[in-house]
Amino acid sequence: MTISIKDVARAAGVSPATVSRALGGGPVSAELQAQVEAAVKATGYRPNLSARRLRSRHSQTIGLIVADISNPFFTAVARAVEDSAYKAGLRVILCNTDENPQKEAMYLQLMEEERVTGVIFAPTRASVDKLARATYNFPIVLIDRAGRAGGRDAVVLDNFAAADMLVAHLVAQGYRRITGLFGNASTTGIERHDGYVAAMQQAGLTPAARFIAPTVEAAEAETCHWFKQGTAPEAVIASNGLMLMGVVRAMLAAGKKIPEDMAIAGFDNESWTELAGPGLTVIEQPVADLGRAAMQLLMDRLDAPDAPMRKMVLGGRCVVRGSTRRATGAAA
Repeated sequence: MTISIKDVARAAGVSPATVSRALGGGPVSAELQAQVEAAVKATGYRPNLSARRLRSRHSQTIGLIVADISNPFFTAVARAVEDSAYKAGLRVILCNTDENPQKEAMYLQLMEEERVTGVIFAPTRASVDKLARATYNFPIVLIDRAGRAGGRDAVVLDNFAAADMLVAHLVAQGYRRITGLFGNASTTGIERHDGYVAAMQQAGLTPAARFIAPTVEAAEAETCHWFKQGTAPEAVIASNGLMLMGVVRAMLAAGKKIPEDMAIAGFDNESWTELAGPGLTVIEQPVADLGRAAMQLLMDRLDAPDAPMRKMVLGGRCVVRGSTRRATGAAA
């Protein structure tokens, strides 16, 4: 009697696809691996390794497509994903899109050509809705950027709550004219903008938001313009680490002091933020947890292709430093 992979799957109580991944060193949990190995031993199954390689449609490789690898946030995300992939016996193809939807489409096509096992993707706003409707030969997990559209597993920061925290902190410190600089390329910028606006209105203040390119150069140019025109706010919130750096550069170039001339708060607790001026108040994102969660969602999706889609929302932490000291003359 010939024992098939379906017999092993029945004995292990899992799908044939899970048995195939377990025997091929693919992404399965330790518990499932043990179940499959026990079933193989119990049934006496002997896999035809050469035939399985010929039939295989996947390469035991995942794609990681990020928006800007020069952004330390995505560098840290890539490290966390690679660490988790390595432990699961998977290789990683890293692609950088520069916030360009055309490059995103090109790299997704590359992933199909490479027959990857799955993709972890930080898409632009332009691609989020398309992804919900598109069909690929691999599962996609969205990381950092998911928007409101369903159709894909995702892991994100609670951006609305994080922006609300920064506004509430600045208001408590006595600041009233608070401007927000938000990235114009991603759903993340929109979500942080919405949290900022809601918190400003809750405090009885008038929002003053600007959507700009999420780069050092764009934030630096915008801040320099304020100082030249004499329109700088009392405080500014920058919605990513690159924009935060741009604001600091502009203040240094203009000979301005933090927070005496303008208070600064932003996102991403990078090492330099502790050293800039009196130290910058930031939202610390759980970057390693984001990467690990994305890998877990991908592995779960491979184990259960028809399971309901999941969106994991993680919390950030407000790290308070000298850049948002109490405004002069504010009530104690």
